[in-house]
Amino acid sequence: MRRRDFNKALLTCGLTPCIGLAQDSDSNVISVDELPELVGEISLYLGRGEGGLYENVLKAISDRNPKFKLNIRRGPTAALANAIVAEKEAGIRRADVFWAVDAGAIGLVVDQEIAEPLPSELVSQLRPNYRYRNWLPVSGRIRTLPFNTSALGIEQIPQSIMSLPDEGFKLGWAPEYASFQSFITAMRLLAGNEATSDWLLKVNSSAKRYAGELGVVMGVERGEVDIGFANHYYTLRLKAGKPDAMLDLAFTKGDSGCLVNASGILALTSNKTVHNFIRYLFTKEVQSYLSSEAFEIPLVDGIALPRGIPSLDLISPPAIDLTQLSDLRPTLDLMRELRVL
Repeated sequence: MRRRDFNKALLTCGLTPCIGLAQDSDSNVISVDELPELVGEISLYLGRGEGGLYENVLKAISDRNPKFKLNIRRGPTAALANAIVAEKEAGIRRADVFWAVDAGAIGLVVDQEIAEPLPSELVSQLRPNYRYRNWLPVSGRIRTLPFNTSALGIEQIPQSIMSLPDEGFKLGWAPEYASFQSFITAMRLLAGNEATSDWLLKVNSSAKRYAGELGVVMGVERGEVDIGFANHYYTLRLKAGKPDAMLDLAFTKGDSGCLVNASGILALTSNKTVHNFIRYLFTKEVQSYLSSEAFEIPLVDGIALPRGIPSLDLISPPAIDLTQLSDLRPTLDLMRELRVL
């Protein structure tokens, strides 16, 4: 659904699911028609990401609420998180809301005790494993193993991320990519620095390097490598445009290889307009749009998953507090020490 169509959908949809949006199965998921009109002015710091799809959401919300003014500062998520911390140290607050594309940046702000507690009815909309007092995961992204189906069968792929480098596959990776570094941070937390170092050294000795994870997935599909490391949506987007691509997804079990990271939002001030703005992001219309167009994982119950993704109950992601992913500095130091970066 393109921007004009989504704007129209958000402006006109009621409780009946809109044509073109993923169908929800739970009547408790709120609709935009149940929300009060937004009135006033707020400032949003928006991390860059998702090819403008988040911008589409914000444009549609603003169009629906003519008495509402949204001032947006755009930039890399980590840079905006650092700006919020610096502003706090200087005794000023320029942002009312922070929408980050990575939970690690959220954790950086939360650790500084800047984020305001959110109303319990907002928090309770999330799946139990993704409920936090001071921030809300807007949508998820799963670490996956995209593989070339002409080279491998899924039964050949180990379900342990730690054992994968020992299997002799041709691997593709993008170690400079922020989500990959969050994945390595999760590996450090779950498996320890020594095991993570061994894993990085093994992969670095033979893997083909790409500039980003879309490049990894494209390299897998072309047969340059057998398996890659990438967020799930790159594979789904490629297959949406090329249904016959020799490409599929494999998942590990219970380790950092199937980490569910998330974009997230937090409030830096507590008022009704800020909370009502955040509520828009958890409506059936917005959550269905992010699922069907961005191929992101809805973390509220009752919204259809993107086609090609099994239930989260079947994926078995590791139990980890996503805000711990803010502990990125030791990861970068380790990767530089090993000459991965």
